[in-house]
Amino acid sequence: MRALTLPLLVVAALSPIAAVRDTRTSALPPARIQANDNRASAGVLRGGVLTVRLEVRRGMWHPDGDENPGVEMLALAEEGRVPQLPGPLIRVPEGTEIRATIRNPLPSAALTVHGLYTRPTHGVSTADSTVRVAPGASREVRFKAGAAGTYYYWATTDTLTRVVFDTTNATLIGALVIDPPGARATRDRILILGGWVQSVDATRGIPTSVVWHINGMSWPRTERLAYAVGDSVRLRIINATPAVHPIHLHGFYFRVDSRGDGGRDSVYASDAERQWAFTERLRGAGTTSLTWVPERAGNWLFHCHIVAHFGPRPLLGTGRRAPRDSVPHYANHAIEGMGGLVVGFEIRPRTGDGTSSLDPARRRLRLVVRTDSGGTAAEPAFGYVLQQDAAAPRRDAGLLPGPTIVVHRGEPVSIMVVNQLAEPTSVHWHGIELESYFDGVAGFGGLGRRISPIIAPLDSFEARFTPPRSGTFIYHTHAHELRQLRAGLSGALLVLEPGQAYDAATDVPVLITTPRNAVDNGKVLMNGSLSPAPLDWRVGATYRLRFINIHAFRASLRGSLVADSSLATWRAVAKDGITLDARHATARPAQQQVSVGETYDFEYTPRAAGDLKIEVRAANGPLLGVQPIRVR
Repeated sequence: MRALTLPLLVVAALSPIAAVRDTRTSALPPARIQANDNRASAGVLRGGVLTVRLEVRRGMWHPDGDENPGVEMLALAEEGRVPQLPGPLIRVPEGTEIRATIRNPLPSAALTVHGLYTRPTHGVSTADSTVRVAPGASREVRFKAGAAGTYYYWATTDTLTRVVFDTTNATLIGALVIDPPGARATRDRILILGGWVQSVDATRGIPTSVVWHINGMSWPRTERLAYAVGDSVRLRIINATPAVHPIHLHGFYFRVDSRGDGGRDSVYASDAERQWAFTERLRGAGTTSLTWVPERAGNWLFHCHIVAHFGPRPLLGTGRRAPRDSVPHYANHAIEGMGGLVVGFEIRPRTGDGTSSLDPARRRLRLVVRTDSGGTAAEPAFGYVLQQDAAAPRRDAGLLPGPTIVVHRGEPVSIMVVNQLAEPTSVHWHGIELESYFDGVAGFGGLGRRISPIIAPLDSFEARFTPPRSGTFIYHTHAHELRQLRAGLSGALLVLEPGQAYDAATDVPVLITTPRNAVDNGKVLMNGSLSPAPLDWRVGATYRLRFINIHAFRASLRGSLVADSSLATWRAVAKDGITLDARHATARPAQQQVSVGETYDFEYTPRAAGDLKIEVRAANGPLLGVQPIRVR
């Protein structure tokens, strides 16, 4: 079967409104495009047949809210109804016959519709059958729904057939969900990740500004998803862009129930197949479904972890953002300092739940945020200094990499974050299950009136948590993320079993971060260095490699262990701090794709003396970093 694949992100060199006006159908003002929360299915389902009538409409889209500027574009609609972004949801039980009529009122552009075809069942392949609708015409397509799963349909005009994510066609997409036969109605939510190109570098033909959105709105205007402690949260996520989006949930783990590509969906039938994670790499034009159960009340973020995809941007129709050497002091960082591919979960406490006033004795650490040597106003150098039990000496320079923080499962910890920078900051404890107030999202984390503050210059904030599991985690800034991540504000957070001692010689974090200087963008820092000093290993000793990708934008890095120009063999141990079961903890060629916000653990025992190296490569192959290893 030919999987449903969306074209690459290439952009036509024309203005957004001009692109739409070429296909206007009337002199009437454009309708307002409605954000579609994907809760109501389109059409009429009767006698095992869904009848749905779709059309293309011209409208004004306001991703930043109706009171803010919008942009004119094309959108899909049910015939006679308001246009929607995403397009109307088609949701039916498996085995349903779908009769879809597509009307194209555009006077000079044909419409090509993809994705309206039978999805394969039991290994049977069915190719995507495109439907071409001439200007001013209508076409009907009939097909059986096929296998249960999460899919989508999309359309493009023939005036720009090589461009889908351009200024005209980026909004012509809708969800197609097929439920198992006889399935009871579930409270799942469908989130479609989209990207509309606002501006382009005409010389290189690549986007310079993209409006990232979820179900037609950009944070902070995305919908707040409200649940109570103990509810089952079920999400279906469709990546309607060609970009990779590593999606991260704060404070909890989710279970991955399926992965697909729009043409086929692999729905995992057993718990052994369903892996747990706090970050999932969602490939371009891919789909996934996730389940999690919130155990603690509070506000929690769920977002793409590529900084440019969740960072702030100007409102549509307004000026460019401030230059990089000017740091805005947001009144509320979570609301003003973030945007794009973010949704917020508001988890209410169950009736009668109370919070214990007892606070156990805690191990006390002090994490000082300081300026490092070698930075500039535009490309600053920052770093963390760890004082364990307020006893460790401070360092005044050379603050890369961030110090490895080692704690133990079940050990109550207090970390006092002291901000000695001239700008505000915050620390997020990535992957740690903790109270929302201590999660590090200033202006959003917490509950009710108790909301997490930003850490102002010369101020401090105490984070408290008791890690419930051992594994590999991350701590990093969650304020002015692109600037401060680049500057050096990230580090490894390791949780060991009670009583276990940390052996730095055999337990090796591989922290992958962004170089401080833009001139080094073709490389990555490995444990804070562009050229790490060799590690000395011993024959017969077992080493644990903990890969951590907290790069600002490289979402598809590949880490590997190489011996004599060929891959070694290692044993998988953990993913995102979850110890793998026997099904997944296997010996395999020593190569792993590690997306932003993911952690992977492997074990390796060298059997002979010689030279090894840890390599980090880009998705398309170029070498970005090498860690030499000498085995004696």
